[in-house]
Amino acid sequence: MGDCMKNVLLVTAALLISAGSALADSGWDDTLAKARGQTVYWNAWAGDERTNAFISWAGEQVKARYGVTVQQVKLTDTAEAVTRVIAEKAAGKAQGGSVDLIWINGPNFLSMKEKELLHGPFVAGLPNARFLDLSTSSAASVDFTVPVEGYESPWRLAKFVFNYDSARVQAPPKSMKALLEWAKANPGRFTHPDVSNFMGATFLKQALIELTPDRSVLQNPVTDASFDTVSAPLWAWYDALRPNLWQGGKTFPANGSAQQQLLNDGEIDMSMSFDPASAAAAIAEGQLPDTIRTYSLEGGTIGNIGFVAIPFNAAHKEGAEVVANFLLEPETQAHAQDISVLGSFSVLDQNRLDEQQKALFASLPKSPALPGNAELGETLLEPHASWMTRLSEEWTKRYTK
Repeated sequence: MGDCMKNVLLVTAALLISAGSALADSGWDDTLAKARGQTVYWNAWAGDERTNAFISWAGEQVKARYGVTVQQVKLTDTAEAVTRVIAEKAAGKAQGGSVDLIWINGPNFLSMKEKELLHGPFVAGLPNARFLDLSTSSAASVDFTVPVEGYESPWRLAKFVFNYDSARVQAPPKSMKALLEWAKANPGRFTHPDVSNFMGATFLKQALIELTPDRSVLQNPVTDASFDTVSAPLWAWYDALRPNLWQGGKTFPANGSAQQQLLNDGEIDMSMSFDPASAAAAIAEGQLPDTIRTYSLEGGTIGNIGFVAIPFNAAHKEGAEVVANFLLEPETQAHAQDISVLGSFSVLDQNRLDEQQKALFASLPKSPALPGNAELGETLLEPHASWMTRLSEEWTKRYTK
């Protein structure tokens, strides 16, 4: 092939790429035009005031920039929104649904995907998706072992960590087996949230991953046979731990916030969180003593990403996509990671940011209680969503009845 022909092909390829980019831009411009004036009903768990405040701030920004109004529908359980969409589909309401956007992951996403209740795939069409690692094995592409396949967009990173009071604990346990020995030596100084709450269930899942001989089984749906075999070491460990828990393991804090209050009151020495920045933020707000520190386990801890999804019958799909795209802007992610705002670690691939965008994160406030990315260690995959349900049911049967 001569040089002249090569040049022609290169020019042709460049024109095709440019045309493709222009078409993509044109598609997003159409989305922006249709979104303007829409009101997006964002259904989101409302149990954390900082998250509610962040959603309110995001709504102000989206309104000012794109003319899209965000109305948070505050939920006590994400399943409330899922149930509403299911009911609308059963009633034949294929358009004009009441739910535009849902903060979702895990079993609720699996349920909606299996029932074909989701709009999409839409993530690849978001301009800010270029900042994400969307390879098939990345955390942004898998939700509790379920491939996302573009049906939900990431917006915040969660990772299981422990918090401890360094004024009373000199060497916190770095594994679940070490935690049992520490609890025996310090009876009544540790507890976990009730397992009906996701934080309590996550504590059990973390222990299950560490204690079971073959954790790869956890990536598959649970079966009767696999559950009995795989969970046996967990229950043996928990039987030994329970008598040494706060109040003898006969009662439990309702959720992570209640457990944090026990830590603040000096009732216990350790707590847990799915937000590595939560303790640093609580210290800044005077809700925890400044001697609290946050750490991860030596073998790593469970991590997952919070997503937003759009129901198949959403009345304002374009507005919902604009909100999802806004949540992925580097400036938005840096604002969310600020411990004085939300303290939520970014879902963006830092290698895809330019120097100016990286500087947004480098300049964020620091705290002795805030671990760095390296200190957080390995991120362990969540078990298949069916394990969480089964673990909660078994724990309830064994220890509350």
